[in-house]
Amino acid sequence: MRQRPGRRSWGAAAVLVVLASAVPVATAQAAPHRPGPLPLERLFDNRAVSDDARPADADFDGSGASLSARDLDAAGWTPGHSLAVDGARLTLPRTEPGERDNVRADGQSVRVRGRGDALAFLVAGTGGEASGTGTVRYGDGSKGTYRLTAPDWRAGPLATKAVALPHVNTPGGQLAEKAKLYVVTVPVVRGRDVTSVTLPKDPGAPDLHVFALSVRQPAKGWTGSWSTSTAGYTAVGPWADRTVRLVVHTSTGGPRVRIRLDNTFASAPVRIGSATVAVQGSGAGARGEPVPLSFRGKKGTELPAGAQAFSDPLDFDVPEDTNLLVSFHLPETVTTAPVHSQAIQRSYVSGPGDHAADGSPAAYTSTISTWPLLTGVDVSGGPGSVVLLGDSITDGVKSTQDANHRWPNVLATRLLQQDEVPRFGVLNQGISANRVIADRYPGDGVSTDTGGVSALHRLDRDVFAQTSARTVVVFEGVNDVRWGASADQVITGMREIAGRAHARGLRVVAATIAPCQGESLCTAAADAERTKVNAYLRGGDDFDAVLDFDAVLRDPANPARIRAEYDSGDHLHPGDAGLAAIAESVDLRLLEP
Repeated sequence: MRQRPGRRSWGAAAVLVVLASAVPVATAQAAPHRPGPLPLERLFDNRAVSDDARPADADFDGSGASLSARDLDAAGWTPGHSLAVDGARLTLPRTEPGERDNVRADGQSVRVRGRGDALAFLVAGTGGEASGTGTVRYGDGSKGTYRLTAPDWRAGPLATKAVALPHVNTPGGQLAEKAKLYVVTVPVVRGRDVTSVTLPKDPGAPDLHVFALSVRQPAKGWTGSWSTSTAGYTAVGPWADRTVRLVVHTSTGGPRVRIRLDNTFASAPVRIGSATVAVQGSGAGARGEPVPLSFRGKKGTELPAGAQAFSDPLDFDVPEDTNLLVSFHLPETVTTAPVHSQAIQRSYVSGPGDHAADGSPAAYTSTISTWPLLTGVDVSGGPGSVVLLGDSITDGVKSTQDANHRWPNVLATRLLQQDEVPRFGVLNQGISANRVIADRYPGDGVSTDTGGVSALHRLDRDVFAQTSARTVVVFEGVNDVRWGASADQVITGMREIAGRAHARGLRVVAATIAPCQGESLCTAAADAERTKVNAYLRGGDDFDAVLDFDAVLRDPANPARIRAEYDSGDHLHPGDAGLAAIAESVDLRLLEP
């Protein structure tokens, strides 16, 4: 098996598994001994990972099946490696194939420390979805409960998995079947120090397996200035020894910067050779020399399948409301990548070589209209961010290319030009064709469909894990009703979004669904369901506030249709004037937590 330099294989070195001391025999007078919280690895009691040549050494599910060590290594999930997923950092078990590498949850007390917004678990169920209630204890003596659900490692959804492996090992041979691991987060009380966690007890017939656990730390001192959502996993390039130079537009500014790269939905790692940031001059040309970024002190980094990487903080004056160039060199061949498909912005790819540090545009000989791998730009300081969870209207489809006329851009400019509320960063998490309750992209594999997984399935990654999120605005639902969903189904999904966001301490604002009569799928039946959803939003109390974008955009003479001056021409998407109108209609005070 070929191994990348500096990486440890699942079969590289043995590690001693320390078992808990034997409990003395209790007498009639003595209370049963209850050990205090232990590190998770001292509680491991199950073997999930096997060498392909010795599959019988592990038995993950009680029937002899297990995960392939070779597959994990190929995905970049090597033993002892620290992975970042959805803003959480989890350390993989430092074990050999066939050793105990996870614990079946049964009320064990686990030592874990930190202060953050959530507990992050690397989990999977066997025998079906596994669920149970556990306890979290804080340094001030208080405690609370949490509900943890682990999808099944073989039958669970691909849309929410952290990584999918191509095989299942069994004593009778290797099966060409997806095996999945999940990162699941549950909220904790912000501002309190977590000291220990009691795992769920008796979760039911299936087993709930825990491989790793941590407290997701908040991004102290950072504000999200720009972001985008991974909409799918597509064929690209191929890019071999090429530099990608992406153009992104800031909302708020600051004196320091960091970027976020995500290998969402991928099955293999991607190597970043180097990366830089610069203010855009013209086209692919920089204003001044691009400044090098680093990753944990190194020039480049590797992104394991499904994982992410933040660059180190860099002293760099990021202007507000300005285009940046974020460039990264891909030294190895990249044929597929996670992308945001509707950038509404031209970006650039170089000829051969590392041209990340080039101020000149000369090496950048081709253009692209997507944003691959890059998902965020953060600046230091600031009051936090407003996250806009939406579909193609939020994405900016039908707005003028390269002009930053999306309604989130107009909203960001309004925030910068006033002093009534904090000047929040604005994070655009719109995905064209996205729905509340159904996945367009299935969540795994190469696909030409880039409509993303559902708002419910991407909520943790695209809202809760976003840097300094304070408020979320939910503007979705038109694609659900256009494709046959009932109002009741959409309302149920919207209620779940509101409930989950409130549990994370976010302010939650909803926007009514815009009219679209005249577009082929916006039938009278679809409009009737849209109207019902809007009536719920206007009259309900699940959300902290409601923005009536329907009222802003509709034709007074025909409320089922967009006003002619706001229509881009397809009767579904507002043009520049319509997008500006909805952004200008927002009472900025409603965004403040």
